[in-house]
Amino acid sequence: MADTQQADPKAAQKAARKADRLAQQIKSFAKRHGTTEGHVAHLGRRGARIVLVAENGDWGDLVAPSTDIARQAVEKAGITVHEEFDGEFAARVRTGPYEWSRMAGIQVGGPSNT
Repeated sequence: MADTQQADPKAAQKAARKADRLAQQIKSFAKRHGTTEGHVAHLGRRGARIVLVAENGDWGDLVAPSTDIARQAVEKAGITVHEEFDGEFAARVRTGPYEWSRMAGIQVGGPSNT
């Protein structure tokens, strides 16, 4: 990503604007739910997933076009970022009936994804 930014100033500006928009969304989530921490996961060509977990157990996610942009966004938002999504951090995620029905539905004949 850095090579592209150096070669194309417009691409660098576009990436910075995207990181700013994502950072604002992260800040908005944190404002609604309290102290928020995150994890950035590479999704391949699709980009990177930013998983957010608030102190109250609420969670959400965002997709960035690249891991570099995702990391810029979490840095601009000022949240703690975990290298791994496991242990105490993962245990804080609170799931509800919707998530359970979606997870079970995908595997055992519940509602379809479409």
